[in-house]
Amino acid sequence: MSRPRLVIIGAGIVGCALADELTERGWTDVTVLEQGPLFAAGGSSSHAPGLVFQTNPAKTMTEFAAYTVRKYTALGEHCFRQVGGLEVATTPERWADLHRKLGWAESWGVEGRLLDADGCAELWPLLDRTKVFGGLHVPTDGLAAAVACGETQAARASERGARFLERHTVVGVEQRGGRVTGVTVLAAGEHRTIPADVVVCAAGFWGPSIGRLAGLTVPLLPLAHQYARSGPLDLGRPGPILRHQDRDLYFRQYGDRLGIGSYAHRPMPVTQEEIPAKGTVMPSVQAFTEEDFEPAWRDAVELLPALAGSAYEDGINGVFSFTPDGFPLIGEAPHLDGFWLAEAVWVTHSAGVARAVAELLVDGTSGFDLHECDLARFEEAQLSPAFVEERGRQNFVEVYDVIHPLQPMESPRPLRTSPFHVRQRELGAFFLEAAGWERPHWFEANAPLLESLADEPLLGAARRDAWASRYWSPIAAAESHATRERVALYDMTPLKRIEVSGPGSAAFLQRMTTNNVDKRPGSVTYSLLLDARGGVRSDLTVARLAEDRFQVGANGNLDLDWLSRHAPGGVRVRDITPGTCCVGVWGPRARELVQPLTDLDLSNEGFRYFTCKSGYVGHVPVLALRVSYVGELGWELYTTADMGLKLWDTLWARGLAVAGGRAAFNSLRVEKGYRLWGVDMTSEHNPYEAGLAFAVRDDKDFLGRDALRREVTRKLVPLLSTEVVMGKEPVRHGGRTVGYVTSAAYGHTVQRPIAYAWLPADLAAPGTPVDISYFGRRVPAEVAAEPLYDPGMEKIRR
Repeated sequence: MSRPRLVIIGAGIVGCALADELTERGWTDVTVLEQGPLFAAGGSSSHAPGLVFQTNPAKTMTEFAAYTVRKYTALGEHCFRQVGGLEVATTPERWADLHRKLGWAESWGVEGRLLDADGCAELWPLLDRTKVFGGLHVPTDGLAAAVACGETQAARASERGARFLERHTVVGVEQRGGRVTGVTVLAAGEHRTIPADVVVCAAGFWGPSIGRLAGLTVPLLPLAHQYARSGPLDLGRPGPILRHQDRDLYFRQYGDRLGIGSYAHRPMPVTQEEIPAKGTVMPSVQAFTEEDFEPAWRDAVELLPALAGSAYEDGINGVFSFTPDGFPLIGEAPHLDGFWLAEAVWVTHSAGVARAVAELLVDGTSGFDLHECDLARFEEAQLSPAFVEERGRQNFVEVYDVIHPLQPMESPRPLRTSPFHVRQRELGAFFLEAAGWERPHWFEANAPLLESLADEPLLGAARRDAWASRYWSPIAAAESHATRERVALYDMTPLKRIEVSGPGSAAFLQRMTTNNVDKRPGSVTYSLLLDARGGVRSDLTVARLAEDRFQVGANGNLDLDWLSRHAPGGVRVRDITPGTCCVGVWGPRARELVQPLTDLDLSNEGFRYFTCKSGYVGHVPVLALRVSYVGELGWELYTTADMGLKLWDTLWARGLAVAGGRAAFNSLRVEKGYRLWGVDMTSEHNPYEAGLAFAVRDDKDFLGRDALRREVTRKLVPLLSTEVVMGKEPVRHGGRTVGYVTSAAYGHTVQRPIAYAWLPADLAAPGTPVDISYFGRRVPAEVAAEPLYDPGMEKIRR
């Protein structure tokens, strides 16, 4: 079988690792182009200090780092020294966060332990133990020699047939008919074209420049980061790599000297034009600015008093890549087949990312869940140069901060607002942000409703610690109660809406999704998108509006990209979210609220569950879907953005409804057992494990069907606990870690904290006792039968 001709742009650690991974899989027609010398090419890899701390709140990033550790350890000590990692806490807040971080390590399979101040000082004798509350020690962390790792992997790739060309500057990306055909390079003063079927940009902070050659926006901001070395010190035996995140510092040893890195200074963005051309000594290194480093040096001396007798030297401002959300950029260009990115990747994750990209290219899918890293995750509104720079700057500032899982970035906001935003502000909405959208989480106008709930909201609050109480209000209990007992309006505008139309659209969606969507117009179907391994890429609500027109409720831009890539000629896939809006009208009085306003028959016989109709609400044309994400009677009402405010006001004028926010929404959907893709299940999981077998039709063909495994060795199950947790905590049984939490909320109807978790199938029976480790505390829980609310579906179908 013939293999594609592949060109990798950039011979830093990522490009070399990718060449190694690809040639190991049999793709040997691989050319790696480097505009500088091999292998200290002048990019970030050439000056990177090489600290590999594995633990990360994102499972995938931890898995990238763990694979990097395993691979580079196997390459030898000249590539990786497993000296361990130590993170110390000098504040109570950081000490608590290290307990949380140990939970991540346990959830994602990384060995770690918490040490007291004496234990930290034993590993790092220079520490002032009086300043330290304790630390997190991960013995498998270590130091990667980036250039040596790159060169060693390049040598292995070369033995399998890859070639590495130095001083070849890419000046053009050739394409024809929407597909890449090669690259034009400048070498030895001459231009020539290197043919290619696949081109992967692994150019590091030069990525935006290469992207422009391909007509692609690469949302990456190069930022300078300070690093210096101390004078000679009596360091004794080698210690672990060290992070002092309370002061944005890290340390590593070089013989009798310490390397000191700081993120404490002002952000220093670097434009593509400001980066020196290759051929200079080190394009990624800028002049050291001592005035920015002085505060960091004082903080370093405070933690390590022995530094007081030394001075810093050999300082640099080294350039690294930052993205708007801190994740790498992996994926194929949406408009140019065969042009791929492996960008914004630090040494820590380099081998893992390379493996993922190689799997995508060779197998069409990866064993890693890549949804947080996929290039297509960004909305168009998140690709402006101003957005990329502002968010990149903020990510630099927050790189070592303690970040709450609900904490939004504060600017630029508001960016995207629904037509209901003005009314939500009048009701005292507390907004958080996702995908650029302002989303109300509760409304201060509903505070008086708490009085009718007696002690229930206080009970719910009492089971939340200070951490779980952040970005939350007991008002959510009132909104949840009003939804269950009356009717509430929920802004569903941020839900991605995709129109699929044209001849063959039904056959296309039948092929792409797991359920039968080829029903008569007016039907609504819950279905799944699977990848080639049978993993759940997304879940969808597919409404058939006409023979050749569907509205698809999706999870985000990844679904738009996936459907667009697979659409055959004649089928149009279009994002209609920006020009439309949606309000969910849910609760037992939903019919009473809407029926007097509409020409539609909303009776149960006239408008069945999981069907849709077009009509009017007052003066507003709507598409009504009888579906519910909260487990109550109701409809999603869609209209155009220009009519959205009129729709809200028409419904509100009836005086029956309250406004509901995302906090109540999450509580209600967890009580009902409704899955949230990207949190509860991802491409790592199949539908049978995730409890979604009902959405899979065995009597039809669909993408991923042949790889779908029916064997269930793990299950997603609800836990009833004694305290509200936040997600990603490890779950233990019999003294060992057996799973991890996904979604969590206080169930205001069942009046119990709920946590969904992945557990082995033999522990998934209701009544099984487990423990959740929450900031190191044991939170007793037990597996429950689902759904916890209205198991007979009587409420939603009345």
